Amino acid sequence: MSTTTAQRTTSATGATSATSAGYRTLWRWHFYAGLFVMPFLVVLAITGTLYCFQPQIEPLLYPHRLIVEPQATPRLTEDALLAKARAAMPGDARAVTAPIANAPDRSTEFIFRLANGEKQSVYLNPYSGEVLGTLSVERRFMQVDRMLHRKLLLGKPGELLMELAACWTLVMIGTGIALWWPREKTTARAALVPRFSLQGRALWKNLHAVMGIWLALGALVFVLSGLPWTGSWGKQFKALASAANLGAPPGSWGGLPLRSTLPGMHAGEPPGTADTSAETQAAHGAHTVQPSVHEHDEHSAHAANMDSMPGMVMDDLPLPLTPWAVGNTPVPQSADAHTAQTLPLGRVVALVASLGVPSGYDIVLPASVTGVYTVSYFPADPKDERTLYIDQYSGAVLKDIRYGDYGAVSKAVSYGTSLHMGRYFGVANQILCAAISLGLAGMAVTGCVMWWKRRPQRSLGAPSRERAAPPMRGWKTGLVLLGIVFPLMGATLLAVWLADRTLFGRAARQSA
Repeated sequence: MSTTTAQRTTSATGATSATSAGYRTLWRWHFYAGLFVMPFLVVLAITGTLYCFQPQIEPLLYPHRLIVEPQATPRLTEDALLAKARAAMPGDARAVTAPIANAPDRSTEFIFRLANGEKQSVYLNPYSGEVLGTLSVERRFMQVDRMLHRKLLLGKPGELLMELAACWTLVMIGTGIALWWPREKTTARAALVPRFSLQGRALWKNLHAVMGIWLALGALVFVLSGLPWTGSWGKQFKALASAANLGAPPGSWGGLPLRSTLPGMHAGEPPGTADTSAETQAAHGAHTVQPSVHEHDEHSAHAANMDSMPGMVMDDLPLPLTPWAVGNTPVPQSADAHTAQTLPLGRVVALVASLGVPSGYDIVLPASVTGVYTVSYFPADPKDERTLYIDQYSGAVLKDIRYGDYGAVSKAVSYGTSLHMGRYFGVANQILCAAISLGLAGMAVTGCVMWWKRRPQRSLGAPSRERAAPPMRGWKTGLVLLGIVFPLMGATLLAVWLADRTLFGRAARQSA
C-alpha cells in the first residue's frame, strides 16, 4: 500500500470515527430524554386524544343529562330556567356560570358553587324546565381527563412534571432528527418509508426512525402550543409577553366607565339611593342583590389577586377555556350599592346576541353587588374570540376585548391552542391531532421494545460514551440556550449531565 493510500485510509477512518462518536453521543442524550419522557408521552397521548374528541364522547357518557328531544314549542327563557335550577339546588348554593348554547337537541346547563366550595352543574330540559340531573365539575370525566393531561392529578408537582416532560420532548425531537439524518447516499424512499423486509431489532429501529421523522413537526407544534399553558414557564412567558405589549391588552381601561349609574338614580343623587321598591323590581323583571359578609370577603380576595377571572380560569370550568390573552386582565367592577336592581340573565343574553355573539359562550354571574357579568366566547376560529364585561345594573359594556386587541404573541398562542385542541378545522383537525398523539405513544412503545431487546443485565443500558467524543459545539450551545429559555429544564439538564459523568460515566472504548 502506498503512503498516499495509507493517508487517505487513515483520514477516512478518523472521519468515520468522529461521525460515529457524534452519533453515539446524540444517541446517549436521546436515550436519556426518551427514558424520562416515554411514560408521560403515553399519558399525554391517551388523555389528549380523549379530550380532543370531547364533543363526541360526552354525549355518549351522559346522554340523559346532555341530550333532549327537539320540540316545536318555544324554549323557556334563561331566567325561568335559572330559577328552576336554583330551586333544584341547595339553598346555600350560588349560581356562578351560565353556559349559553342554542342547539335544539342539547340541555341547558348552569354551574353552581356549593357551600363546601365544590362546583356542580345542573341540567334542564330547555322546553319543559325539567331537571335532568347534576354532575360534579371536578369529577366529570373530561375534567378528570384534562387534569391528568395537565398535572397527573398531582396538583402543582404534577404540573411541573408535565412541563419538564414537554421540554425534554424538544431534546428528544432534536436528537432523534439528528440520528435519523442520512450520513451516506440514501434515497428519499429509504429514509421515509419503513422497510418491512427487516427483522428483529433492525425492523423496530427502522420503524422508530421513520415514524419519528413523520411525527417530528406535529410533535413540535404540540409542545410549543402547549407550553404557554404550563404553570411555571407559561406564567412567566405570559407576563413577559404582556410587559412587551405583545400579550394581553393592558389593564388600563382608558375612558370606559368602571361604575354604573344605578337604576332610578337622578342627577346629583349619591350612589346607593336607587329606587328598589318591589313594584320597580317587578316592572323590570329583576332581582335584588343583598351583600353578605361572604360576598364582600370574596370580592376583596379577588381584588388582591388579579391573576385570573373568578370562575374563568382553565382549571375551573368543566370544558371551555378563556382566551389565553385575557387570562391576566383585571375584571372591571360595577357600581357599589347595598341594595340594587340587577339586569336579568335573559336581558344580558339578548344584549350579547345584539353585539354579534349568538351562542356558544359562557356568562359568569356577578358574585357581589360590585360584580359584573363576564362573557367569554372561545370559538374554533381565534379571530372571533371575545371577552365582554357588562355592568350588572345598566347593561353598559365596560370592556370588550377582541382578537384585534391581542398582541402578536397572544394571537399566535390562540391559534396554537385551537390547533392543539383539535378545534380549528373541525373533525379533520381532531383526526390529525389523534394521529399525532397516538403516533407519539407508538414511538414510546417502539423505543421501549428496542431498549428491551438490547438491554444488558443489571445495567441501565445507556449507549456507551466514548473517551474522545467530538466537540459538538453546536449541540452544546443549543442545550445551553434551551436551558436558559426553560430554566426548570436547564436545572434538570445539569442534573442529568452530572449523573451521566458520575453515576453512569464509565466510558467504553469504541468498537473497531
